[in-house]
Amino acid sequence: MMRFAVCCVLVWCAQELPVLLTEDFEKGADKWEFSDPKAWKVVDTDKGKSLGLVEKTTPKTPHRSPFGVALLKDVVVGDFVLEVDAKSTVKDYPHRDLVFIFGYQDNDHFYYSHLGKRTDKQANQIFIVNGADRMMISTRTTEGTNWTDDWHHVKVVRKTADGTIEVYWDDMKTPVQIATNKTFLKGRVGVGSFDDLGQFDNVVVRGVQITEK
Repeated sequence: MMRFAVCCVLVWCAQELPVLLTEDFEKGADKWEFSDPKAWKVVDTDKGKSLGLVEKTTPKTPHRSPFGVALLKDVVVGDFVLEVDAKSTVKDYPHRDLVFIFGYQDNDHFYYSHLGKRTDKQANQIFIVNGADRMMISTRTTEGTNWTDDWHHVKVVRKTADGTIEVYWDDMKTPVQIATNKTFLKGRVGVGSFDDLGQFDNVVVRGVQITEK
């Protein structure tokens, strides 16, 4: 009961954060920065315009980390809620994935949630990239994320005071991943994939903007 209560308090407080950005890509993707601009484009979907990761490229980092990254240019947050509609666009296979990035400092320092079809120490976990290959930090996950060819809703909730990270997939009441880490207490947020393709839409970021000095 105590664990459930803590979870509820975290989500309730986070939902009170002000909205910093909403993005539906109907006017393009000028608010975004890409690890490889050739790999990303605004595409037509059944939801209207969406941001598509349409090409696989080699990551620009010496460390094992996601290859396809799209980051918001001017949003730096500590506590935040990121919500996004996401769709995998690859043929089904055991490690089908999309990722959700936060606490981003640079190519070698950030967190990400890997939502993968099958769980192991390298998949369907929360990871940190801290000047080395990504390392699992999640303390709870599921047996796998059931990606289909449909759209799914993802939410990432971050509370810096105690380092809590919670990730939700379709069910916004029960987190599918939990971690606690205080290495990066602020940073940029974004979306992408470790080694697949996908589409993203209806992005909402709540939080308190941190002005970089």
